[in-house]
Amino acid sequence: MSQLDQPPSQQRRQFIGTAAAVAGLTIAPGVLLYEVAHSKPDDLPVSNRNRWGMLVDSTKCATGCNDCVTACSTENGWTLPEQTKNPRQAPQWIRKLELEDPLSQVKTSLPMMCQHCAEPPCVDVCPTGASFKRADGIVLVDRHTCIGCRYCMMACPYKARSLVHEPLNDTQKPDVPRGIGCVESCTFCVQKVDRGEGTTACVEACAAAGHNALVFGDMSDAESEIAKLLRSLPTKQVRADLNLDLGVRYHGI
Repeated sequence: MSQLDQPPSQQRRQFIGTAAAVAGLTIAPGVLLYEVAHSKPDDLPVSNRNRWGMLVDSTKCATGCNDCVTACSTENGWTLPEQTKNPRQAPQWIRKLELEDPLSQVKTSLPMMCQHCAEPPCVDVCPTGASFKRADGIVLVDRHTCIGCRYCMMACPYKARSLVHEPLNDTQKPDVPRGIGCVESCTFCVQKVDRGEGTTACVEACAAAGHNALVFGDMSDAESEIAKLLRSLPTKQVRADLNLDLGVRYHGI
């Protein structure tokens, strides 16, 4: 019986079987076609299989400690607010907040930075595409296409972005490009992530100070430290009502 004379159901089974055989076709010893289709090329730096994020444990964050801020400044080459001529124009990569509940008078200390939203408002309003989100969830600004309109600064609910006003002669780092008139914010130390270090300057500084209030890692990896902590600890997202699916989660607030 020819294939055309077979019942449709049998033809469909044969087609599926053939497709499955092709999908698993070996194109090199130990390499299957379907594996090539889903694998990450060597020259592709990021993948949506990862979702980088940070957990902030405010119960461990020390009041008056600014080691995370100082470490970020050193790693990324921006000037601390107290060292700038106009603190109101100082970079806002990361800042410490000291909060107090008006009813209980309980005080909480925590760092605030770009929350690396899955649905970032800054990206939505950017007219040039300079604000963008990588496949691995890190939100960045391309200084070559940023026109300094500051729409993203107004759209950010966390006041986590700032315009570069300061001279960059002595502070510029080769792997952290900045530009006067461009907007910038926390990058999750993307240069360290892309080097495979899997951490950030603020996390390292917090651990060195003995607080261990910050944990960074791949939230998509069920076996990562951050994923395990997110499953075991009650956490909150700042302005969860906005449904932005933040990459930064807080415990103890």
